[in-house]
Amino acid sequence: MTEERVIPVVDLSQFTKGDAEQRTAFVKELGEAFHEIGFVGVTGHGIPEQLINDFYKASKAFFALPRNVKQQYEIEGMAGQRGYTSFGKEHAKQSEVPDLKEFFQIGQEVPAGDPEKEAYPDNIWPDEVPEFGATGKKLYRAFEKAGGQLLRAIAIHLDLEEDYFDNRIEKGNSILRAIHYPPITQEPESAIRAEQHEDINLITLLVGASAGGLQLLTKEGEWKEITPEQNEIVINVGDMLQRLTNNYLKSTTHRVVNPPRDQWHLPRLSIPFFLHPRSDMDLSALPQCITAERPQQYEPITAGAYLDERLKEIGLKK
Repeated sequence: MTEERVIPVVDLSQFTKGDAEQRTAFVKELGEAFHEIGFVGVTGHGIPEQLINDFYKASKAFFALPRNVKQQYEIEGMAGQRGYTSFGKEHAKQSEVPDLKEFFQIGQEVPAGDPEKEAYPDNIWPDEVPEFGATGKKLYRAFEKAGGQLLRAIAIHLDLEEDYFDNRIEKGNSILRAIHYPPITQEPESAIRAEQHEDINLITLLVGASAGGLQLLTKEGEWKEITPEQNEIVINVGDMLQRLTNNYLKSTTHRVVNPPRDQWHLPRLSIPFFLHPRSDMDLSALPQCITAERPQQYEPITAGAYLDERLKEIGLKK
C-alpha cells in the first residue's frame, strides 16, 4: 500500500481461486480492514469492466432525458426502492437538507409464482433507454456474486461456517443504484452532493465514479478522499453488519463533497450496489462478538424492520 492510499487493497481472486495459504491471508486482510477502517479496495472481483462501462453509458443516457420523462418512472408509495427518485428527495438521517442528487434503483427479481414474489415488486425499466434494463440486470447479478464471495470470507473471519450468509442473502433485498449528481448551478444551501452518512445494508460495493468527491471520516476525525485505481471496487461495511457484529466490524461515516467551484459544471455519476439480506434475517449480535470489553450494544431486530426504520429516517418512506 502506497502512502497516498487511504484504504488498503485486496485481491478477491486470492480467495476464490487461491490455495489455502492465499485464502487465509485474504480473510485476515479483509477482516482487519473491515475492523479497523470499515473500507477496502478490491481487485480480482470478476465484474467485467465492459459491463460496468455499458451501464454507466446507459445511466448517463437516462439522466439526460427531460425531467418530465424521468418522472414517469417515479412510483408513488415505492419509497424509492424501484425506479426513479427525483432531485432533492433523499437526505442523510441527521440532516433535513436534501442531497444534491437524483437516482434510479433496481431491486431483486424473483419469478412469478415464487413464494417471495409479494416482497419484491417488479422493476421499472425506462422505455427510452432499453439497454439500461439489460445491462442493469447483468450488473446486479455480477455484484451479487462478488458480494457473496466477500461475505464468505467475512464469515470465516468471524468464526462462522463459510456459507453462513449464503441462504441469508439468497433472494436478498439488495439494490443497485445509479446516482446522478447534476452540475451545480448556484451556491448550495448548506448542502453537499451527499451529506455524511452510514449505509444501511450488510456491505456496499461501489465501482469508480465519474468524478472524485468520496470521503471517509477517520478514527482521528479527519476527512480523507478515497480514489480507487482502475478496475478496483470500493467496499464498505454497512450498519446491518456492524449491528450483527456488535460494532466489531465498522460502518464508517462517509460523504460526497462538492467539487471545487471551477468544476461545478461537471456532473458526477456513481454506481453503488447495496447488498442486503432477506428481510427475515435476524440482526441480533453474534455471541462471539459480545465480550466484557464490548457488551451488547443493540436490541434484537430483523433486517426488514431495520430497513423500514431507516427509510423513514432518510425521507424516502412516510
